[in-house]
Amino acid sequence: MTQARKSLKILQLYPQDMNIYGDWGNTLSLSRRAQAHGFETEIVDYNPGDTFPEDADIIVGGGGQDSGQTIIQDDLLALGNTLKAQAEAGTPMLVICGLYQLFGKEFRTIGGENLKGIGIFDLHTVGGEERLIGNIVEESEEFGTIVGYENHSGLTYLGENVKPLAHVTKGEGNNTEDSGEGARVHNVVGSYLHGSLLPKNPRISDFLIEKAVLNKYGEFTPATLDDSVIERARASAMERPR
Repeated sequence: MTQARKSLKILQLYPQDMNIYGDWGNTLSLSRRAQAHGFETEIVDYNPGDTFPEDADIIVGGGGQDSGQTIIQDDLLALGNTLKAQAEAGTPMLVICGLYQLFGKEFRTIGGENLKGIGIFDLHTVGGEERLIGNIVEESEEFGTIVGYENHSGLTYLGENVKPLAHVTKGEGNNTEDSGEGARVHNVVGSYLHGSLLPKNPRISDFLIEKAVLNKYGEFTPATLDDSVIERARASAMERPR
């Protein structure tokens, strides 16, 4: 079988309620990047009440308002053990902002509501008075320089069993007290970066694709891709004021 006949199923979690600030672009970018590496792709949406497809190769979820998190919370909690088992088995996942928070243990909103998370990440979030908004640049040992745009009022604090995705060099990140941004465990990436994240940071896309292909086919031979346009866009983004 040639690589061109191989395929990846990308599952988008809760796009009806958790898909703001361009987060749909992550799914589209991931699909296009996988196609550039020679794979056919299928994008499947999952919303509350749907039958959950347990054969997804990559899972992606975005941000939403607090009201959106409330809408999907019961359904997400019902899926919690399934998603935790998939994460522990190595399924690559990317979750942004609101779903990043709910992949943690708890989100206490500014209004005092406690939203229980599914605990894939050892972290908790509290609602803050100030929105942390602006262009952001951070450094990751795994992915190099990461660029994006943050827009959140939740303040996230990591526990002992999770490490940050990166350390912020311009912007705020998880909170206003340390330089960490996002979280990493197994093959799961959590982040506050919108904008969307993946079009500006193809190394993260390649990481998710490689892990999915290795899980499914046992080997991965990446294509040689011309990222010169992306690099110019990244350079421009890094020069923008906060």
